[in-house]
Amino acid sequence: MKSWRTRIGVGLAVGAAAVAIPLTSGTAFAAGPPPGDGWQPVGGESYDSWQACYDQMQSDLALNPQYHEATCVSDPQPGLPNFYSEWMR
Repeated sequence: MKSWRTRIGVGLAVGAAAVAIPLTSGTAFAAGPPPGDGWQPVGGESYDSWQACYDQMQSDLALNPQYHEATCVSDPQPGLPNFYSEWMR
């Protein structure tokens, strides 16, 4: 059986995490959409460059026939400076 000191410490840590996570987390698609109507966020990933992201999105268009255009928007995340939000329309 755990001591009350351990239980209180764990309870405080869980409570602090429950408050901190909603305050520090944002949406996965914090970057604004490209200009124009109809853009849908479809994902996000780290790439070496914008061109690498764009090339991957262009190859993914064939897998998504409901879309006809794709692009990437730079959207740095904590610990992921080369993160790009992926958009299609």
